[in-house]
Amino acid sequence: MKHAPLVKMLAGATLALTLASSPVIARDSAPSKEKKEVLYPNATRTEPKLDLTSEKDQKALNDGLDAVNAQDKAKAEQILQPIIDSSKSKYAQALALQGLANLHYNEGDVKGAIDLLKRSLDNGILPNDTYFQLQYMLAQFYLNDEQYQQSIDTINKWRADGKKETAESYALQGNAYYRLEKYPEAIQAIQKAQSLTDKPQDSWNQILMASYSESGQGEKAAELAQKQLAANPNDTTAMNNAVAVLMQSQKYPEAIKLMESAKASGAFKTEKDYVNLAKLYLVTGQDSNDPKPNAAKAVAVLDEGMSKGAVPASYDNYKLLGDAAYVAEQPSKALDAYKKAMPLGKDGEVAVRAGQLMLSENKFGEAKTLIQQGIDKGVQRKGTAYMLLAEACRGLKDKPGAIAAMQKAAQQPETADKAKAWLKQANAGK
Repeated sequence: MKHAPLVKMLAGATLALTLASSPVIARDSAPSKEKKEVLYPNATRTEPKLDLTSEKDQKALNDGLDAVNAQDKAKAEQILQPIIDSSKSKYAQALALQGLANLHYNEGDVKGAIDLLKRSLDNGILPNDTYFQLQYMLAQFYLNDEQYQQSIDTINKWRADGKKETAESYALQGNAYYRLEKYPEAIQAIQKAQSLTDKPQDSWNQILMASYSESGQGEKAAELAQKQLAANPNDTTAMNNAVAVLMQSQKYPEAIKLMESAKASGAFKTEKDYVNLAKLYLVTGQDSNDPKPNAAKAVAVLDEGMSKGAVPASYDNYKLLGDAAYVAEQPSKALDAYKKAMPLGKDGEVAVRAGQLMLSENKFGEAKTLIQQGIDKGVQRKGTAYMLLAEACRGLKDKPGAIAAMQKAAQQPETADKAKAWLKQANAGK
């Protein structure tokens, strides 16, 4: 039985990376007489003298910021915009701008939020603690707006002027460097972040693993991934990350072993778990002298996932099962899967694949019907499909049908030469 070539479905495995989460925008208020901890005691910026003296402005500002926290946009704008436009207090104006920046950010208008926040900072009257908190927030806004270099530059300024170092600030820069494909800088920043806390976030390891992998340090990426999984054996994200980096390092047997172990421990819960292992079996099988054993394992894992309800009845999943069964030389299983996929597909690719299977079983009548159904529904490689149809017709001793199919194949670039040669030999070129 000849195997149709399968696409390497896992060639582009990637880590699960996310941008920075939505920053928390603090509610500020009028200056308080209560003594509180200074957050930036060593800042180089001179502490400005505040100018909020009007009780009316103070009340309006508090009401406006309360509306911001309640996500009441109409009320917040109604109160805060007049403060921005006409208040004699620059401090009140700055906090009102911050409040509107919050509203814009939460509505997805990050660029608008950046503009408002910059105006708040440029106002110049904010006390140091508020000023540097908002400057850090601006760096987060830049990251979420994909202005990565601006984010890095803003954090550098925040660190230089505020004289403060935090693990989170280096992690933010590491994320930005990764997005800019500056992997050595990303690695250095994340390692610095991890050194500043005894509770590093898992997402930092994701960036570090991805940076190792992208910079050709697959061994380090795989080592880190496996270490993270060992610390969190029931963490699906940790498992998927470990599998991804092992695959990027072309350590397919290790990736399979890891997933098999996770499945045996009961960690397989989702469609993705079962499908990825099945695909991994098929990919590694293609690279071996005998792909049948791994293809059979792919069939088994998909059957298990479907029987448990984790793998739903979909076109992609039935096609994958059919492909695995085809390579495993389980023709009845493959045909059954392909036939289940056929009504779910938008094209006729699976029908042609099923017809090809019937050809290998010398079931020419069924093959012809399936291949014609596939052609009628639409396929990408029309020439190949028509040549298969011609083969089915030849098996049925239907020479006119074979000639008609070959004439169609001769009109397709990928099969024109072969089809024309066959027609010439059959004296049926016209």
